[in-house]
Formats: sequence, structure tokens, C-alpha cells
Amino acid sequence: MRPEGAYRSRRERAGCGCTGRTSWRRRRRASFSSSWASCGTRCRGSWRSPPSWPSSSPTAAAARPDWQDFVGIVSLLIINSTISYIEEANAGDAAAALMAGLAPKTKLLRDGRWEEQEAAILVPGDIISIKLGDIIPADARLLEGDPLKIDQSALTGESLPVNKHPGQEVFSGSTVKQGEIEAVVIATGVRTFFGKAAHLVDSTNNVGHFQQVLTAIGNFCIISIGAGMAVEVLVMYPIQNRAYRDGIDNLLVLLIGGIPIAMPTGAITKRMTAIEEMAGMDVLCSDKTGTLTLNKLTVDKTLIEVCSKGVDKDMVLLYAARASRVENQDAIDTCIVNMLDDPKEARAGIQEGEQGRAEQIIELCNMAADAEKKVHALIDSYADRGLRSLGVSYQQVPEKSKDSGGDPWQFIGLLPLFDPPRHDSAETIRRALHLGVNVKMITGDQLAIAKETGRRLGMGTNMYPSTTLLGDKNSQVNGLPIDELIERADGFAGVFPEHKYEIVKRLQEMSHICGMTGDGVNDAPALKKADIGIAVDDATDAARSASDIVLTEPGLSVIVSAVLTSRAIFQRMKNYTIYAVSITIRIVLGFLLIAIIWKFDFAPFMVLIIAILNDGTIMTISKDRVKPSPTPDCWKLNEIFLTGVVLGTYMALVTVLFFYLAHDTNFFTDVFGVTSIRESERELMAALYLQVSIISQALIFVTRSRSWSFVERPGFLLLFAFFAAQMVATAIAVYARWDFCRIQGIGWRWGGAVWQFSVVTYLPLDVLKFIIRYALTGGKAGDSAQKKASSPPPTSQP
Repeated sequence: MRPEGAYRSRRERAGCGCTGRTSWRRRRRASFSSSWASCGTRCRGSWRSPPSWPSSSPTAAAARPDWQDFVGIVSLLIINSTISYIEEANAGDAAAALMAGLAPKTKLLRDGRWEEQEAAILVPGDIISIKLGDIIPADARLLEGDPLKIDQSALTGESLPVNKHPGQEVFSGSTVKQGEIEAVVIATGVRTFFGKAAHLVDSTNNVGHFQQVLTAIGNFCIISIGAGMAVEVLVMYPIQNRAYRDGIDNLLVLLIGGIPIAMPTGAITKRMTAIEEMAGMDVLCSDKTGTLTLNKLTVDKTLIEVCSKGVDKDMVLLYAARASRVENQDAIDTCIVNMLDDPKEARAGIQEGEQGRAEQIIELCNMAADAEKKVHALIDSYADRGLRSLGVSYQQVPEKSKDSGGDPWQFIGLLPLFDPPRHDSAETIRRALHLGVNVKMITGDQLAIAKETGRRLGMGTNMYPSTTLLGDKNSQVNGLPIDELIERADGFAGVFPEHKYEIVKRLQEMSHICGMTGDGVNDAPALKKADIGIAVDDATDAARSASDIVLTEPGLSVIVSAVLTSRAIFQRMKNYTIYAVSITIRIVLGFLLIAIIWKFDFAPFMVLIIAILNDGTIMTISKDRVKPSPTPDCWKLNEIFLTGVVLGTYMALVTVLFFYLAHDTNFFTDVFGVTSIRESERELMAALYLQVSIISQALIFVTRSRSWSFVERPGFLLLFAFFAAQMVATAIAVYARWDFCRIQGIGWRWGGAVWQFSVVTYLPLDVLKFIIRYALTGGKAGDSAQKKASSPPPTSQP
């Protein structure tokens, strides 16, 4: 039984006859009591007096449940919950990956005897034995013995093993490359150099800019819906004395239609947010070793210095190769031998050669003072450019008498060694700068090496040592505050994990959206802290787990493509957020006014169909054609909210106008020649449903375009999804006869009239969009045609 404001009483539908042929409009205008009093006691179950909200509750409780609404809403909740659960279950744990990298076993001196134990039981003061191939289980200080060669590239980024002498510290996680010695443990767990990196990663939990935007938009939608529901409750119950069940139906309409179901939240954005963040990235901090460079020593043949007559550069290289090992090679041996066209030449001939540190080779040769001074000057010039010097000398010996004494050693040349840049790094940096992304090198190598690499890559040599980062924000270096120095610098050298973390943190505090690339354990804290953490190809497990994006190809060239792709995604997400805000305003305001002014109760199930069809179409935005911005993007909430509110308000008023024309006038009968549906609640429901569905989905073409929506061609999938959804909506409006949601088909003539009305009222949406943009920018960025020449080409997902 329907209360006051219902268009047809159940008694009339049941053939009661007590109302005679009283017109529906007259019955609606009559008071509640007089309408039902005319029935007297002839009709069983009639209401005896005008009910208030509380007194109508028993009647509402006795009403048949709307199973269709219940099943539809619960199905949407189950689908969304399932997707969120699956995504969250796949989340990785960076700290666990870091700690898993610790050495599981170690040789330990306990109770006067050596035994192999779990590394986890070590405490400061324990004596351990380390040898070739061991992973050092804890920070330790070397005891008496021969020096070790330690590979700590995964910790500090240094490309070559370093020599460690008795009394010096070695770090957990580094690898012994040569030697054997005992050491005393000085730090374990999170107190180690390695553990500090793990702690920084574990304690970092950033909320991305995109998540903040989604939160703001979600809050806006919820507040708008809440305000609309509050107005409905205050008007329908105390003022209009509407039935409890009718009020609930109207509140459901606002809830189902107003909340943007397709809006990504929770675990989905947690893993995808870095893609959208990359669109706004304006600073990219890159590790040098293994990222910008190959992490493989080579000889720059153009810089080889010849120091003996009758010898050329190729001969200096050949003699250096003959002095190298071809088995059991270290990094230098591999570099020299591989420079030969035929590595077999390294064992041809009868000369005896020596290669090694230039100073040691000079001592081996009896050189004149002037020649020695000249060589030292060359060594210094190499060092200033960050190049390591390798001296080469040879000695002529009698044929087949290798062990006999030979002629004096002759110093023949110097080889410059360096870690070469990747072949695509320079081009990648150039393209990044063209896209408005400033690239900074952050490396554990020496300052001179960093500057030389920066010079070769064309990224500048304005670099500083890590010691400049130790001051507070008010400290100054070279007359510049620390923050400004970090912002202007091309890079930093000699940095440790906490330095990289601090650089990224300070850049973020200066409102930069910061990306970080890396491959080692030492990069993990900064990768986790950065807005976009990028693990390059062959990165350690710790770096991969701490990062947001893992590259599967070597080098950084793929990052430029990723930036353009992310900017295309940003445009799609921006289009959607404006659309979501507009639809929320449009649903809340439109149905609120219709429910209050005309007391018309729109069926919640029909709003559910609109939501499902809309979201199905919106999903195809990911395949839409868009133009990536040539500069970093940023979220402008004032633009999103203003555009959404204006467009949503306009569409709501259009829907109210449509209902007024169909309900209170003969406009459609006079203009389109259709039969009047003023007397039929069910046909009004169908017509209103179709109008709301058409203009709601068509709005996406307005929000996705910078110019006229009918000029910028959308993606095929989006266009197909729109027409498919609207054919379904039109078929429902034309043919449906569903008693549970009070809808009856209006026929094709009325369907065509609704389409024509929707097309005409759609056109002003573009004009409103231009007006809003002009108001926000003052006309400086309103014409997309001005940027057409400089904009990247449209991109679409295959």
C-alpha cells in the first residue's frame, strides 16, 4: 500500500473501484485523509488516518522485500571485496626480502673451538672466520692477517672490490673476493650498515599523491550524498509525512547512483599508484653503477697515453693483455683481455709483461726524472677526471728462456679505466629533460668519477660530496642553503643509504614528485621512500621488493616510454575523476529535487542498472585515445571539483526540466507528436530512466576532450561500449514491463523523443567546459590547438 504521493493506489490496481474515475492528478493533489476517507469501511486494510513516519514503520515492515535490489547491491559488494582481497594478498614485503639476504651460516669461535652456526645467533664480541666466497654475516673489525678484497657494490655502489686491512671495518652483506682472516663482530641485526637499510625500508609507508586525490574526491562524493540524504529525510518525513519505505527507496537511489563504484581504492591503488605518480614526476634520482653505467670496467682507447718510442696504442693494450690472467680473472683482467680483437693474442709472443697500479710499475722501471714527472702528471689528470690509471711495461727475454734474466723493464704507456655509460643513457637523459624531468646522479663512487660520468652523459658536473648533506636545513654550502643546493645539484657522490633516503625526503618536502632508480641493497630505502621507486634490470631482490616498478630490460630508456604512458594514464584518470564528481552531483541533486517537488519515487533497481552500465563503459577508459602532456602533470582539485559541480548541476537541472515537461506539460506531445504519459507513473519511470542513462554516459566524451567533444575522436572500445550500453538502456525503456520496479515500456517514438532531447541538451556541456577553463586559467591555456604542435601523439592501449 503506497502512502500520500503514490500515483496509483494498490486498491485501484486491484480493481477496488471505490475511487471511481477520479483522475490521478486530482487524487495526488487531494489530502491524504480525504482520499482514503472516501473509501469508508468498504475496503479492507485501508489506513484510518494520515500516518506519521514512526507510525508507518509496521506497515513498511510488512511490505514484500525488494530481492532484486538486495541481490544486485550484494553482488557489487562481493565483486569489489574479492578484487580488493586478491590484490592485497599479492602485496610484497620489502623488509622481509632485505633480511632474507643475510648470510644464513658462519664459522664462529665459541668455547675455544670453531663451529658452523646460524648467523642469527651472532652477538657483538664474537670471533668469526671469513674467507674467499663468504658473505659477511655481521659488521666486523678485521684482526691480524693479510688484507682482504671485499666486493661491497650491493651496499655502496662501488664498481670494484676494495682492499680491507687489519683494523678496518667490513660490512654485513658484502662478499669476500680474495683472502682469509679472522674478525670480531661489532654490530648485528638492525644496527649493521645493512640493517639500517632494512629499517629505513620497513619504517617507510608513503601515501601517494594519487591516493590523496582519490581520498579527497571520495570524501567530496560522500559529503555530497550525505547532504542530499539529510535534506530528503528532513523534507520527506517531518514536512511531507512520507512513508518510511518510500524514504528508504529514495535514499537508496542517492547511495547507489552517487557513489562512484569504479573508483579504485585500497589495495588496487596501493600497487598502481606509482604509474599515475610518474605522470607528475619532475625529479629522477638515479644510481650510477649498474643503472647509468654498465658496472663493467673498460679502457677508453682514445685516452691511452704512449710513453715509449716505436709503440702505438694497440701495442700498449696488447702488452697489458699479455700481462693479465686468462683464467681466474678479476675485473681488470677481464676488461683488458676483452679489449683485444682475438683474446688468444694475450698468450702469444715471448716478451714478459707487467700491468698494475701505475706507481708500482714506475718503480719497476728505471725511468728518467723528466719522464717520471710527465707520467705522474698524466696520472693526476686521469684522477681529476675520475679515471683509474693502469701502468704497462715490458721486458725482452731470450727466446725459450722465460725464467732467465732479461733486458731492463720499459714503461710503455698508461691505460685509463672507467665504468662506461650504457649506450642509451645519454639519450634517455636528454629525452627526460625534454619532458621536464630533472635527472640527478646519486652514487657511492668518488666525486671525480661521478663528475666524469656526468660529463659523458651530458647531465652536468655540478655535483657535491655526501658530506654537504650532513647539515640542517638552515646550513649553507657555497653560499646556498642545503635544500636549494640539493634542488640545483646534478648529483652527489660518496653517498650511503641514509644519504639517498635523505635526498629523496628533502626533495619531497620541497613539493617535488621524486622518482628513484637503483639496483642494489643500498638503493632500497630510497626506492621505498620515493614517490616512484624503479628497480632496473638485474636488481637485487631487496631493490625489487622495495620498488614500485621493476624494469625487465637493461638501462633507463624504457623509463621515458613509461613516463609518456603514465601521463596518458593520468589524463584518463583525470577525465574519470571529473566524470565521477559530476555524476555524484547530478544524481544527488536531480533525484533529490524530483523526489521533493513531485514526490516521485524513482526505483532503486533502475539506478542500479544505470550504475552497472555506466561503470561497464567507464572501464574502457583505460583503452581510450589521449594526448600525454609534454610537461609533468599535477592534480588540481579546484579544477576537478569546480568542473564536476558545474557540469553535474547543469545535468541535474536538465533532468528536472525533462521531468517537468513530461509530467506537467504537453511539450513532448506538441513537439514530437507522441502520446502523453502524464497520467502513467510506470511510463514516466521508463522515460526518466532513459534520459538519465543517456546524458550520464555521454558526459564522458565531454570530460575526456580538451576541445569540442565531437572533434576529438575517442577510442573505438569506449565508443562501442557507450552505444552498446545505450542500446540496452533504450531497449529496457522501450520494452520493459517490470512490476517490481514500476516500469512500463514507452515505445520507440517516445524513445526517439528522449534521444533527441538528450542530444540537444548535451551540446551546452562543451560550452560550460570552456567557460570553466577560461575562468580558471584566464584564457592562457584554454585553447588546446595552441599546444597541438608540441604535444606528443595520442596513445592508446592495444
